[in-house]
Amino acid sequence: MSSRAGTAESSAKSRTVLVTLASGQFLMALDSSVMNVSIATVAEDVGTTVTGIQGAITAYTLVMAMFMIPGGKVGALIGRRRAFMIGCCIYGAGSLTTALAPNLPVLLLGWAFLEGIGASLILPAIVALVAGNFAVERRPAAYGLVVAAGAIAIAVGPLIGGIATTYFSWRWVFAGEVVVVLAILLLARRVADAPPGERRSIDFTGAVLSALGLGTFVYGVLRSDEWGWFRPKPDAPAWLGVSLTTWLMLAGLALLWLFLRWEAKVVKRGRDPLVDPGMLQNKQLTGGLTMFFFQYLVQMGVFFVVPLYLSVALGLSALETGVRLLPLSVSLLAAATLIPRFLPDVSPRRVVRLGIFALLAGAVVLMAALDADAGAEVVTVPLLLIGLGMGALASQLGSVTVSAVPQAQSAEVGGVQNAVTNLGASIGTALAGSIMIAALTSSFLTSVEANPAVPDSVTSQATVRLQSGAPFLSDAQLGTALDEAGVSPELSQAAMDANADARLDGLRAALAILALAALIALFFTQRIPSVQPRSPEP
Repeated sequence: MSSRAGTAESSAKSRTVLVTLASGQFLMALDSSVMNVSIATVAEDVGTTVTGIQGAITAYTLVMAMFMIPGGKVGALIGRRRAFMIGCCIYGAGSLTTALAPNLPVLLLGWAFLEGIGASLILPAIVALVAGNFAVERRPAAYGLVVAAGAIAIAVGPLIGGIATTYFSWRWVFAGEVVVVLAILLLARRVADAPPGERRSIDFTGAVLSALGLGTFVYGVLRSDEWGWFRPKPDAPAWLGVSLTTWLMLAGLALLWLFLRWEAKVVKRGRDPLVDPGMLQNKQLTGGLTMFFFQYLVQMGVFFVVPLYLSVALGLSALETGVRLLPLSVSLLAAATLIPRFLPDVSPRRVVRLGIFALLAGAVVLMAALDADAGAEVVTVPLLLIGLGMGALASQLGSVTVSAVPQAQSAEVGGVQNAVTNLGASIGTALAGSIMIAALTSSFLTSVEANPAVPDSVTSQATVRLQSGAPFLSDAQLGTALDEAGVSPELSQAAMDANADARLDGLRAALAILALAALIALFFTQRIPSVQPRSPEP
């Protein structure tokens, strides 16, 4: 009887721990998507421009990327649960500051800086705490649920933001985050902690180099849409005829190379490194990190492209767009939870390959389904496939990376893992966006040039004005702009038709590059183990 009671109590505790950590992951990911549908409203409320709010969203990503690796080391030094709870306190303070922000500087302080710093402590700690609270055989399911919570947050973020902005206020989203943080802090007392490492020092030189390297690289990627990847756009900064984006990315890579060289010297001197470069020689670890990179690249690209199709091309509201994304959440959660439960001994390599195939199939099916006469229903099957693929990857990759090293290094792995996912997410969004705009612009100009109803003078003007890229406009937005410009009905209709076709060409091009990324990922799956990993002894 007592044995049954003990088992029930242990099971209840495990569920509490899982809910706590999954809630933390959900909260961190929510900020990446929840306000995308409310940017104009937030800008008006705090007395700034849309560009200012987009800058705040960019800064949040940038701060997270910069401090993720040092954040993982802090957890190793002071204890993972303590780092998790301190991060929650900082994040909660940032959410409260954002909810009350009267202007852009206060919004930047709360949303970008405080929440970004909090996330850089929370996310690596979550990886380590899953490893410390669940036996090796239960980790795939635990990691699957935690990662699924983050992906679902990105999928339902527009729905939550749309409901809050439409019926209440965008500020209630951040006020609600404060409440969730308080609940997490109460539940976190049941999370078992791993003792901090023996050495209590932090490599400040390494921390600076890693932050500057990751920050510089990610900043360059985030500005690629405005500056261009290699060839600079009109009036964009450049050096030696090459876009500043390329130089920033190269500078970031150089700083990261210096960081690894420095860490190797730290190890050689017998001191405590921020990240042991020897970990990167671990085939299983680098295989898992590579798959994380490609997963988030494709995942965030999809979350960029599909909402654009639904909200701009089809004119759906934020609420309707969010509802159409729900099939992805359902299949993602099902795959992440059911694969470890019913196939506990399945080959991780096989699951990962099937997951990549599902991502590839979803992107290709959606690309083929996009049509001028297609409705919102065409996204359902592709999103089910993409969600299935994301869930399959989520069910294996967390366990693969953490089990590749002794448990004492799990927090450091968490920092590196989340840095890699940040890189993948940033590149995925920027790459999909730039390819889409380039294809849209080319298609639009080609249609205009081929239309005899459009005078040569108008074609020339359009070519000059669209050198930096055509905007992704809905029919209503373009119609309003044409009416204000006093364009004739014939020219207006030609522009509307060209825009509708160009939008679809742009979306197809973005999906094609995401499908190509998934295909490339298949070549790296050989590094994933073919049997369920077992964590090495500390």
